[in-house]
Amino acid sequence: MAQRDRSLNRMAGALAGAAALIAAGAFAPQAKADVESRDPIKITLHDWTGQFITTKIMGEVLKKAGYNIEYVQADYLAQFAGLKTGDLHVAMEIWETTGRDAMDEATATGKVENLGETGLQAIEEWWYPAYMKDKCPGLPDWKALAKCSEAFSVPETAPSGRYLGGPVTWGGFDDERVEALGIDLEVVHAGTDAALFAELESAYQRKAPVLLWVYAPHWAPVKYKGEWVEFPKYTSECYNDASWGMNKTAKYDCGKPRGPIWKVAWSGVKDKWPGAHKIITKSNINNDEMGAMVSMVDLDGQKVDDVVNEWIVKNEGRWQTWLP
Repeated sequence: MAQRDRSLNRMAGALAGAAALIAAGAFAPQAKADVESRDPIKITLHDWTGQFITTKIMGEVLKKAGYNIEYVQADYLAQFAGLKTGDLHVAMEIWETTGRDAMDEATATGKVENLGETGLQAIEEWWYPAYMKDKCPGLPDWKALAKCSEAFSVPETAPSGRYLGGPVTWGGFDDERVEALGIDLEVVHAGTDAALFAELESAYQRKAPVLLWVYAPHWAPVKYKGEWVEFPKYTSECYNDASWGMNKTAKYDCGKPRGPIWKVAWSGVKDKWPGAHKIITKSNINNDEMGAMVSMVDLDGQKVDDVVNEWIVKNEGRWQTWLP
């Protein structure tokens, strides 16, 4: 009798467990079963920390919704060729400052769609440490820079000054700007984002001459005291009409544009993955939180994936509102 009771108890327990599993299955999230396509959404990665973070936050949220995500290394401007053909699907950071022309050309074809602002506001411009003002009175006016460019010389460029630009793939028309404005500077391009800011760190510690591309959102203009050079204000005519501005025979005789950082996608995303399209369109992040996360990676030595995962945990209530 006791043995039979034990058997009945075991059977009852098994049935209860099965019922619990069935109930759990009935109420578990069905996102993975509901996604429109299991084909991977290919999101581009470039070569600066903030873009890694923005992109992987988006990718991880899409994974939470059940989508298959593939990260693809791509050139910042050349990626538009792949976005037009649908070989690439989403790019999370197109900066108004350097990518607007390429974005507008791509969206005009109807093959690429602008999904709106990320929430980030961009500045990309020539920057110098505050201690250089003693060596070049009149800064931040670019005309003062033109008169004292030698103050920014290094042994490799002397007597000409040196401007350290970003990687060539970032665009920005710095070589053209130097020529159009007649500034005696040699433009040297850093190989990587990390090399660019390592050079700033080294020069700043030694109070050595340095003039370079600095952008925001980023930790550098917060950590270091300095200023952006003030050029003639950007207009679209400056980039498209040589007769505009002080130099009547050359374009780019002005500063860089400022403004939003945009999200773009292959136009087929809205049809193949309409739920993902809605998530990406709703997503947003701001300069303060991005600057803090870039600092955690670049200054504190944390891994991008760890910083992203921390953001995902802390902001669940926020990204949940992006989901359809």
